[in-house]
Amino acid sequence: MSTVMSNGLLETDYEQFWRRLQQMGLNAYEARSYLVLVGHPRFKALELAARAHVPRQKIYEVLDSLVEKGFAQVVQEKTKLFSAVEPGLAIPAYLSRQKDHIEREMEQQRRHGQLLATELKSVFAEGQGGRGTLDYLRIVNEPSQIAVHYRSMLSNVTGEYLEFSRPPYAVDPLDEQLVKQARLRGVRCRILIEPEALDDIHRARLSEYQQTGVEVRLLSPLPMKLAVFDGSQGLVALLDPVITRPAWTAVVFDHEGFGGAMRNLFDDCWKKAGG
Repeated sequence: MSTVMSNGLLETDYEQFWRRLQQMGLNAYEARSYLVLVGHPRFKALELAARAHVPRQKIYEVLDSLVEKGFAQVVQEKTKLFSAVEPGLAIPAYLSRQKDHIEREMEQQRRHGQLLATELKSVFAEGQGGRGTLDYLRIVNEPSQIAVHYRSMLSNVTGEYLEFSRPPYAVDPLDEQLVKQARLRGVRCRILIEPEALDDIHRARLSEYQQTGVEVRLLSPLPMKLAVFDGSQGLVALLDPVITRPAWTAVVFDHEGFGGAMRNLFDDCWKKAGG
């Protein structure tokens, strides 16, 4: 049989809650102390230490942390007492703060990463002994790296952006603010899309795009995934014929002749789509 803990929880429930609080971000002492507080109206610090099996020298540090994280509050009477913040308030508020903290950290890491990539780019070029014979072609099969190349070229396009859009997407062009920003800079944007890939959400975004001046036509089937920027840079992505699940391998290029050929292919398909 399961035994009942001093706070009224079955031992099996207590262990489960204790571990889940730790998975959420509390440490073992904090989780144990909060569970004891939840089952009682209020405690002095040293009384809580005894009930929660926290070393006396650690209990004030634990309580300060619980107060800071929003799980405990101080009740000031003749002596300082501590009580639990209601779980329905404490847990969502804590998770919301954690989410904001993680997003700030990720944004800071993104800025540091962009700066580091820029600084190391020249070091990499020197380490490779200058420009190699095939630096204008690069094979990339990792979706996140394809997305980085795509967004970088889209951010820097000045005159023309062309795309064959087919799922699966490393970056969905209809969910990419950079396309609208390019159009606002005066870039001519033309996108060919397979109609089978459109759902109601994408159709609504198509309408938004067209209102900003982005030109969109439908054609099926498209021969490949393709994006061309200013007629010389871009990427071509082909379905990997070896593996069973749909995945793309991209060739990123920086070559006027190749870019011109891809532009001609796009124009031929654009004419077929009419509109």
